[in-house]
Amino acid sequence: MPGRVGRTGSPSAAPEGDHAAMRPEVAAFVADGPLPDEDAHEDEIDRRVRQLEAITRPVTAEEAARLAQCFGPDDCYGVAWTLLHLVESAPTPVLTAEPGQDTNEWHRRLRRRAVNAGLVPEE
Repeated sequence: MPGRVGRTGSPSAAPEGDHAAMRPEVAAFVADGPLPDEDAHEDEIDRRVRQLEAITRPVTAEEAARLAQCFGPDDCYGVAWTLLHLVESAPTPVLTAEPGQDTNEWHRRLRRRAVNAGLVPEE
């Protein structure tokens, strides 16, 4: 179910291809998958930035859960921070359970920021 957190603390999502509850601009970003790493071509990074800029805030809880799956392996020249702030614009935190050790650093960062803000209890 969208917006729920799995046992590992990773955001769960609707089945692949189920973008009915998302706005078209969110669905387009999610469909393109995780952000590229810093070795990606500048045009690809710029394209993903434009996609993010097309998404207005706040996002829904369902959109945030899907967007949280789009973090890449690094900060993609700061683009990952833009994505993080967009995910945090949802009405509720995406990660309410402690993420596992092998979880993407951005998921751990989202969780830590929610704890620090008093939005979820520390485990």
